[in-house]
Amino acid sequence: MLYAGIAWSADGYDVEVIDTDGNRATAPTHWGAERVPELAAWLGAPGPSTEPPRAVVVESTNGLVDGLLTAAGLTVFRADPWVLPERPDFGSVPARALAERARTDLASLSPLTAEGGGQTGRDDDYHGGIGRSAAHEAELARAGRWFRHGPRDRHEIALTFDDGPDPVFTGQVLDILARYGVHATFFCVGLHVRALPDEVRRIVDAGHSLGNHTWSHPFLPDLSPRQFRLQLERTDEAFDRAVGRVPAVFRPPYGARTPEALSELLRGGPALALWDVDSWDWARPGPEKIARTVLDHAGPGSLILMHDGGGDRRQSVAALPSVIEGLLERNLRFVAADALAGRSADALGEPAG
Repeated sequence: MLYAGIAWSADGYDVEVIDTDGNRATAPTHWGAERVPELAAWLGAPGPSTEPPRAVVVESTNGLVDGLLTAAGLTVFRADPWVLPERPDFGSVPARALAERARTDLASLSPLTAEGGGQTGRDDDYHGGIGRSAAHEAELARAGRWFRHGPRDRHEIALTFDDGPDPVFTGQVLDILARYGVHATFFCVGLHVRALPDEVRRIVDAGHSLGNHTWSHPFLPDLSPRQFRLQLERTDEAFDRAVGRVPAVFRPPYGARTPEALSELLRGGPALALWDVDSWDWARPGPEKIARTVLDHAGPGSLILMHDGGGDRRQSVAALPSVIEGLLERNLRFVAADALAGRSADALGEPAG
């Protein structure tokens, strides 16, 4: 029986696979972010040895690979901070520590599902953090730096894609957007910006907008203020190297917020962009359901959440033409997320509390 741990660092993912005795089943491997689909295939049947791992473990600060792994049929678990050694300010605990935790105490880990995503089982922490953040969000909103939709009296919307760039799906999304001549905003993760700068340049060259989505897609309640700040700064640095600019907007992974993280934003930086229409494409409910969800809820001023990375996005790609056609039929014009928020003082939504 095998156990795998996947750690993240500044330049990709480290993987360790061990057996029930704690011996290495294969040599440690390193994977650049551009090779995540290969990593998922390698861990799948027949696996790195003679069988797939019984458990693949990621940290709560790594929300970028679990979607592809579950789509590949692997059983994925999340390790939360209280069951792990202290991690560095930037990076996760070693892959070996994650695999060992599964081998010695699998019950202490949280199984992940496609429906729940990387925050499966953390609803109390998620909603508690948002509830405690109301005052900080109100302060950001007063400064014009918090929004979840634009003005409702203008026929404009923002189509947004999270978790890329992806070596497979980002290009497919860009091809569809080009076919219809519409623009979108891509909230990218720094680890993948670093690995796939050509995809980021293609996004910009096609006239689309960029947003900061942290470095490793962490669950924000598990970050210290310094760790959160480093996630933003390192991602901005990757954007600057790739395209010579940094985004004006930031979107927190899963939409999670905490007072500690928002205090860092209040010191300066990008505006916080949420959404008012969730396509639920990350749960892979089927292309028809994804398109129907968007079209049933979108209207003037909407910020629409979809994904081009972080998992198997074939359903998102398949749904996209129907989404675009349905919105164009309503005479809605596609604009960048930051432009939508900046139209007027009415662009700001009411902070959730």
